[in-house]
Amino acid sequence: MGDVLCEELEDLVHFTVTDLPARGYVVMEEIRRQGKLCDVTLKVGDHKFSAHRIVLAASIPYFHAMFTNDMVECKQDEILMQGMDPSALEALINFAYSGHVAIDQQNVQSLLIGSSFLQLQNVKDACCSFLQERLHPKNCLGVRQFAETMMCTTLYDSASSFLHQHFVDVSLSEEFLGLRTEELLELVGCDELNVKAEEQVFEAVLAWVHHDRDRRETLLPELLSKIRLPLCRPQFLSDRVQQDDLVRCCHKCRDLVDEAKDFHLMPDRRPHLPAFKIRQRCCTSITGLIYAVGGLNSSGDSLNVVEVFDPIGNFWERCQPMRMTRSRVGVAVVNGLLYAIGGYDGQSRLSTVEVYNPETDSWTRVSSMNSQRSAMGTVVIDGRIYVCGGYDGKSSLNSVECYAPETDRWTVVAEMSASRSAAGVTVFDGRIFVSGGHDGLQIFNTVEYYNHHTNRWHPAAPMLNKRCRHGAASLGSHMYVAGGYDGSGFLSGAEVFSSASGQWSLLVAMNTRRSRVSLVSTSGRLYAVGGYDGQSNLSSVEMYNPDTNRWTFMAPMVCHEGGVGVGCIPLQPA
Repeated sequence: MGDVLCEELEDLVHFTVTDLPARGYVVMEEIRRQGKLCDVTLKVGDHKFSAHRIVLAASIPYFHAMFTNDMVECKQDEILMQGMDPSALEALINFAYSGHVAIDQQNVQSLLIGSSFLQLQNVKDACCSFLQERLHPKNCLGVRQFAETMMCTTLYDSASSFLHQHFVDVSLSEEFLGLRTEELLELVGCDELNVKAEEQVFEAVLAWVHHDRDRRETLLPELLSKIRLPLCRPQFLSDRVQQDDLVRCCHKCRDLVDEAKDFHLMPDRRPHLPAFKIRQRCCTSITGLIYAVGGLNSSGDSLNVVEVFDPIGNFWERCQPMRMTRSRVGVAVVNGLLYAIGGYDGQSRLSTVEVYNPETDSWTRVSSMNSQRSAMGTVVIDGRIYVCGGYDGKSSLNSVECYAPETDRWTVVAEMSASRSAAGVTVFDGRIFVSGGHDGLQIFNTVEYYNHHTNRWHPAAPMLNKRCRHGAASLGSHMYVAGGYDGSGFLSGAEVFSSASGQWSLLVAMNTRRSRVSLVSTSGRLYAVGGYDGQSNLSSVEMYNPDTNRWTFMAPMVCHEGGVGVGCIPLQPA
């Protein structure tokens, strides 16, 4: 009997009222509103707010430090809160009791300042999110400046990204016309501006100067030196830039225009230009939809199937199939349209070309190439499509063709130094780079680049490994190649070329061996799509993040198993 009683006495019961703390704060809030038991008053100007020290200390880090570290205010009945907006202080005191604060356009800045002062990071973050979700071409410059003042890094980066993506619309705003000189110089020098043509940057700068002409016209030469005038069309330079009154009466400005005109007229002077002046602007923060075109099924049959990948949502969905089946197809994107070029239909190599409009989800035929080609490289530069090399059913090709969408015509341009099928082709530093490939007898590690202004090919630093059927893409100041076949094995390895060092170095390998892989860049990431691992055609996709130096698997393709052509259509900001 004694043992049983002992066990019963040792038995332990935990009784909990889970909502007691929340209910307690509600009661304390009611007591405060009745003006009872309050032991401190916070004063801002003529405004006074009574509260309980224990509640403020428990909920607001600033007051916790004040009331628990023997500061002089610890024993004061009235505390002066300098520099705070009275309504923001009242809202944050209420937040200390209720955990609720209403944020709107009128109070968001004062709340952010107040919460930053009181070290209420969660409220500060909520204010930043509120502003971030309401970025607009008319307010993003002001929000960015405010974020910098308040040391809100994420909001500052979001506002900067928004500014770059919507540069043309922002340049029409009052905020833009009010920019300080150093702010405009920094902005105009930025690579990330989302512009269809450099002419838009010139027009923005000229509008800024004319807004306060008397004070700003002396700044035009410095601003004009930041604009990439050689990228402007010759007609624009002659008819618009050269004819402007401010440019005509400024010797330094005329020199800059002459330099740009010489770029078009005298190709031999181009190497002496600063590199940034002929580097196309590219807004990498704009997300693109990745289209997988044609390719193969598990049996190795050519497909006409097309599907599209959303990198943000990480999912694939089907869209309208092509009119023809195409594997080893070239894909290019111009003006929001996707071109499927050449390829292999299971019987013969193709010269035909069709174009997809995502807005109508439909394909239409355009002019055919001069040559039949599969396994060629396809890129776009200055609104023109270039196809390099490939295989015509008999031999590897060294020929190159250029397509102008506005005239629907293909023209032959300078040949490569070597015949290259299944090479990696990408645009990098304003040039077309072709890496590796094979001529039917040997696989190359050599690299050459094409200057479309001079119509000439030049040798470049060779890759560390020979490879064909690999992917190639560029991202900022780096060019990447990944996967492929070296004659004895299927590769997972990757390499990166730096424009700063002029050298190739090894990159962390992909998780999977991938020959016939497509590599594409968007939003500062690389995507390796499909391929062949030596045994099977692949539907898998890997994403490379330069910040973490890691490859991560993404959602696999739904309808394809390797051999796809890939193109990326940027989502223009709303």
